[in-house]
Amino acid sequence: MQPDPATTVPVPAPSVRRIGKLSRPAFVLLVLGALALISIICFMTLGAKGSWSFVLPFRGRKLLALGLVAYSVAVSTVLFQTVTNNRILTPSIMGFDALYVLIQTAIVFFLGIGALGTLNPQAQFAAEVLVMVAFSGLLFQWLFLGEERSLHLLVLVGIVFGILFRSLSQFMQRLLDPNAFNVLQDSFFASFATVDTSLLVAASVIVGAVTIVGIRLMHTYDVLSLGRSQAINLGVDYKRTVVIILTLVSVLVAVSTALVGPITFFGLLVASLAHSLLGTSRHKYVLPAAVLLGIVCLVGGQTVLERLFAFDTALSIIIEFLGGVVFIFLVLRRAAR
Repeated sequence: MQPDPATTVPVPAPSVRRIGKLSRPAFVLLVLGALALISIICFMTLGAKGSWSFVLPFRGRKLLALGLVAYSVAVSTVLFQTVTNNRILTPSIMGFDALYVLIQTAIVFFLGIGALGTLNPQAQFAAEVLVMVAFSGLLFQWLFLGEERSLHLLVLVGIVFGILFRSLSQFMQRLLDPNAFNVLQDSFFASFATVDTSLLVAASVIVGAVTIVGIRLMHTYDVLSLGRSQAINLGVDYKRTVVIILTLVSVLVAVSTALVGPITFFGLLVASLAHSLLGTSRHKYVLPAAVLLGIVCLVGGQTVLERLFAFDTALSIIIEFLGGVVFIFLVLRRAAR
């Protein structure tokens, strides 16, 4: 029997906010893409003196490094928040930054003050990435693949490991010569202006491989953001998928940390801004928006600091301050609910 059209209640189509002929996410991505392009052009051309055959390759290598860091941090943070189903967490809360400081301290403590400058950069980069990936793999497996853990336990475990790594680092630092400690201290803070360009090829290959695997899992991200039970009910192989995603997150965080140093709140800053600007949680919009925001922040910020302020301040300090403010805001807003 056909339903009577007079008594049938029509189901309204889902509304999509549009700006002109574009949907809001598409418009935001277009604007962010334009800002990222302007930042790149300004970084490559402003204040250029001398031969372009020297300027363009020199700045191009720095631009590639900034782009790799922005991409790695943005993607890893968004995916980590998807797996944990919480938008105030970043991979850094698991103690990556403290582990990086511990590795640098151990190198100087056991090998001497000249080790940081004489060790093969590629070998050091590979060792740091492997150690951080191995640590995160063991930690994530315990936290996410067994029984369901609470947010409080996750934060507590990250804090405990961070305190442990910092305590070991401080113990070794107290035994160091003051001159050695001064040299070591420079590696404790992220530096976007002094990236070792000899590591860019290896970092690009690693990030490219991670991207290929991540694209193959794109169809599962929106389902995972619904939560563990819902994802399993909808047919996602939860354990296998989470293992792969957390491995990708670990590799990306390890690469960005090994390239420029520890960055605690940068990922939270770009991920939160992406969600706020887009008004949607669909990963096909959030991931590129977070990456573009990362490029605008790093490339545009580095351009402003180099050309206007002549390196009078560090970009990492400004980014960490803004990211910390965003983190406090998110925590307070969550508590108010």
